Amino acid sequence: MLSMHNIYVLRQSSRGSSRGGALLCMSSISLGTKETATSSDSLFSNYKPSTAFLFPGQGAQAVGMGKDAHTVPAAAALFAKANEILGYDLLDICINGPKEKLDSTVISQPAIYVASLAAVEVLRAQEKGQDIIDSVDVTCGLSLGEYTALAFAGAFSFEDGLKLVKIRGEAMQAAADAAPSAMVSVIGLDSDKVAALCDAANEEVSEDERVQIANFLCPGNYAVSGGVKGVEAVETKAKSFKARMTVRLAVAGAFHTHFMGPAVEKLEAALAITDLKTPRIPVISNVDAEPHSDPVTIKKILAQQVTSPVQWETTLKTILGKGLQTSYELGPGKVIAGIVKRIDKKAAPVENISV
Repeated sequence: MLSMHNIYVLRQSSRGSSRGGALLCMSSISLGTKETATSSDSLFSNYKPSTAFLFPGQGAQAVGMGKDAHTVPAAAALFAKANEILGYDLLDICINGPKEKLDSTVISQPAIYVASLAAVEVLRAQEKGQDIIDSVDVTCGLSLGEYTALAFAGAFSFEDGLKLVKIRGEAMQAAADAAPSAMVSVIGLDSDKVAALCDAANEEVSEDERVQIANFLCPGNYAVSGGVKGVEAVETKAKSFKARMTVRLAVAGAFHTHFMGPAVEKLEAALAITDLKTPRIPVISNVDAEPHSDPVTIKKILAQQVTSPVQWETTLKTILGKGLQTSYELGPGKVIAGIVKRIDKKAAPVENISV
């Protein structure tokens, strides 16, 4: 009998596909391994997407997620392995909460990562699920979801990805604790008007309280991050810019801005000792909405991601414009499905697979 440590072994599907037929690698890779060679970063420059896996980011979590993991042994095994790595019962928190604990950055990031990859196993266990997985030729994830996408694409093992996500969550929480900051969604304005709103707010606050667009989600929904006073100024001025509403986000701080600068060094150190390979399919970066194939470049971009605005709108517009036909959202919630519909009303509905 295979041990849990070796439940997932990289292998080819019975159809012999070298692109999508590989199972998610869960075999442990020794930390400290360095890349022996770097590949050209242009491997995926002419990619033509047809089927995409889309992975959610922080905020998609909800108490009760993971409740069906026990029905699929491979999904249950991921949560069991996560418990070993994290040192606590992640599945219990996912199912039973409390909500405040699940919503914390240090818990929610690993929870979404594991639940999303468990959803892949739920799909695999369904009739023709493996065929769908084999057909995927592009993947991406919203902020944290980029790590999930990279794990699915074989850039690093499930275990190494979870270790990175754990460190990322802890480092971002520490950075948020070091300087009071916040995030707010501005609803009903285009990106130019939100940028103008930020400029107006910044005229009334000190340099260390300034705000910026941190998350380009979709037309009419952009997240602004910055100092608490800057965010409050945005909320006060939003109606004068004809915003429909603002929604303060329940996050630890100003993600994807310079406020997260202290997290970069810790993440860089963790990435430096992580074995990261060229993904088997394109993984679109949140930083520049482009796929990268060079492991060194990918590591640099992952470190930059915590302080860089998320280019999710551009990412989805690009893959839809390149001919994407079928999409699956794997993980808790249906946030991404809603975003796709806002970006392109004619796009095919996104099917959600959760656990």
